[in-house]
Amino acid sequence: MSERNTFAHFLHDAGLAAWFGGSLMGAVGVNGAAADVDDPRQRARVANSGWSRWTPINAVAIGAHLLGGAMLLKENKGRVKSQKGVLGNTNLKLALTAGALGATAYSRMLGQKVMNAGDVPVAGGTEPLPTTPPEVAKAQKQLKALQWAIPGLTGAVLASSALHEEQQRPSQVLKGSLQALPSRAAGVAGTVGALAGAKALSAAQAAGPALERGRAAAVPALEKAGQAATSAYEKALDRAKETLPA
Repeated sequence: MSERNTFAHFLHDAGLAAWFGGSLMGAVGVNGAAADVDDPRQRARVANSGWSRWTPINAVAIGAHLLGGAMLLKENKGRVKSQKGVLGNTNLKLALTAGALGATAYSRMLGQKVMNAGDVPVAGGTEPLPTTPPEVAKAQKQLKALQWAIPGLTGAVLASSALHEEQQRPSQVLKGSLQALPSRAAGVAGTVGALAGAKALSAAQAAGPALERGRAAAVPALEKAGQAATSAYEKALDRAKETLPA
């Protein structure tokens, strides 16, 4: 990189830290604390109230992370193309981020479904009771899995980001760029070969009509020469027969 990207790094890292930390705290703290409420009908209300307060902050954090990531990707597009390993890590990080976004959005939708059900009896934020309505119980079971999937995915994004930081070391940049040279050279050679083949094919196609005209002109001449040779041979044979004694 030719210049610093401090602001982009701040947006990327701070947003991801809040996304990861908030989801983990919510799974352990908010959903767990809801089970300590004495009235089973108030437990879902307490959990949903906590998540509702966090959702706008979480949305800002996710937006900051995505904006910072886009800025860093733009600044490092040269390394993504030329340094071996960076493209693969970038694609992995994008896939993990997309998974975390989908899990976060679906989790919020399920939480809204539980909230809309009103004050129904539950065991905790993600734990139903036998008396919990079936649709709410189903949503809570899904939320129980998602509450761990989100910090798991965002934690994996953190690990990928840490690898990106390591790949920016000067020694790693040099090593990765040198390792990528053979494949880049093969790509260039393949392109040159394809262009040469295309030119040769074009030349052959252009020469085709001329060759066809030459063949068409040569065939009659060859036929006439053959007929003349046959006639001369027959005449010579007749003369030889006349000179020979009977």
